[in-house]
Amino acid sequence: MLLVKLMDPNISPAPRKRTWIKLLATVFAIAVAAIGYFSVSQRTTAPDVTFTSLNGEKTSMQSLRGKVVMVNFWATSCATCVKEMPDMVQTYNKYKDKGLDFVAVAMSYDPPNYVLNYAQTRNLPFKVALDTQGDLAKSFGDIKLTPTTFVIGKDGTIIKRYLGEPDFNALHQLLEKELAA
Repeated sequence: MLLVKLMDPNISPAPRKRTWIKLLATVFAIAVAAIGYFSVSQRTTAPDVTFTSLNGEKTSMQSLRGKVVMVNFWATSCATCVKEMPDMVQTYNKYKDKGLDFVAVAMSYDPPNYVLNYAQTRNLPFKVALDTQGDLAKSFGDIKLTPTTFVIGKDGTIIKRYLGEPDFNALHQLLEKELAA
């Protein structure tokens, strides 16, 4: 039908031109959708970094393989980070015995004594790491906004990235699925 319309000598050039524009726009939209689908559906591997906790303990991403891991970039000066932290603690406590590990990475601009005070006064039960040079944030895609949380699968691939406070019900469903796999 389209070819017949394009070949019809009774149709002026303007409608033909609009038809081609519509056709090209449709092809472009399909191409963009396909690229979006494949970029979202392909998992990327978490960077091979080493976290240094407040007490100097080193933990590499490689050593966490076989576990589902949450990596949370946060700062003591971030109101949303402080607000979500009790839910992060609750999430960790709920799933730690099922294979969840958790690393809270304090941003480079966060004074280490503030991070230490926060972690101690809140009894944070998971690893708290300092990113004093900003290398961890750069390795995870140059994180600038906090909170940013990654859920990393047992095979080391990034399953989900949350910018801002996650929907904890949806996060728990995701963790249950990944921990059961």
